[in-house]
Amino acid sequence: MKFTIFQESRIGKRKTNQDRIAHCYSRDSLLMVLADGMGGHLHGEIASHVTVQCLTNVFQREAQPKLSDPALFLSRELSLAHHAIIDYALEKGLREAPRTTVVACIVQDGHAHWAHAGDSRLYLLRDERIHIQTHDHSRVQLMMDQGLLDVRSAATHPNRNRVYSCLGGTHLPQLEFSRRTPLQTGDVLALCTDGVWGPVGNDGILRGLYKESPMISVPRVLSQAEALAGPTCDNLSLIAMVWREGDSEGEYSDVVSTQTMALSDFTTRMDSVRQTRPASGEALLSDDEIERAIQEINDAIQKFSK
Repeated sequence: MKFTIFQESRIGKRKTNQDRIAHCYSRDSLLMVLADGMGGHLHGEIASHVTVQCLTNVFQREAQPKLSDPALFLSRELSLAHHAIIDYALEKGLREAPRTTVVACIVQDGHAHWAHAGDSRLYLLRDERIHIQTHDHSRVQLMMDQGLLDVRSAATHPNRNRVYSCLGGTHLPQLEFSRRTPLQTGDVLALCTDGVWGPVGNDGILRGLYKESPMISVPRVLSQAEALAGPTCDNLSLIAMVWREGDSEGEYSDVVSTQTMALSDFTTRMDSVRQTRPASGEALLSDDEIERAIQEINDAIQKFSK
């Protein structure tokens, strides 16, 4: 495989960053996953962290060097992440289970497979247009589908952040799966939270990410989203990957080539959980408290990823 990839997550104007993002690749398979913990529910960052950690843990175990069935992997592991969140909530005696949106994508054998729940999005950019876009699982999207709202009204609707499918909570998630989609040289796959696509819109995603290296375009799009959102800026996270298979050797300096990787090798990047802006006079968690929380999360994950 040959591709260029970059990811970044920012806290925005929130007290904590409940987004979690990661990408992980072996010689023949690439996983990208993004989860947005739902701020209206307790411990949203727990739900998003469990989700991303679950998928990366199992991917590293099974993609040696590729998955036997990418679609089945997404279906099984997203369901297991949901149950791991529920189990964590029961063990901790939480009043309600944490919740998170999720979008995850596997690239393998020159094809992309993805799944999502909620309003975190995947875009496939091709030929200077949005070729494919996931369909939000939100109340506002349902109203738009019924012709009750237009795009402008939806952007300011009071229920724009209400989703009807997520991991965690009291109901099983309504996961939506893509078809096996062939990739072309120069295609851009972008995964982002509503903190990004909300302020910049689809035009901003297309103009910002197409035909440029993700190393440059991802930070720029995030900065545009922050500026447009202003003092109400949500957490914002973005992963962008440009498919380089078929490009001339050495044409781009930022290309990842997995050809020489060993069958059992992996490269993983999962952004830190320690993005916190305490209120005035509010103490940050100690290192011991943070490590203990991470260990509890990992214990919950292990039960469901064996």
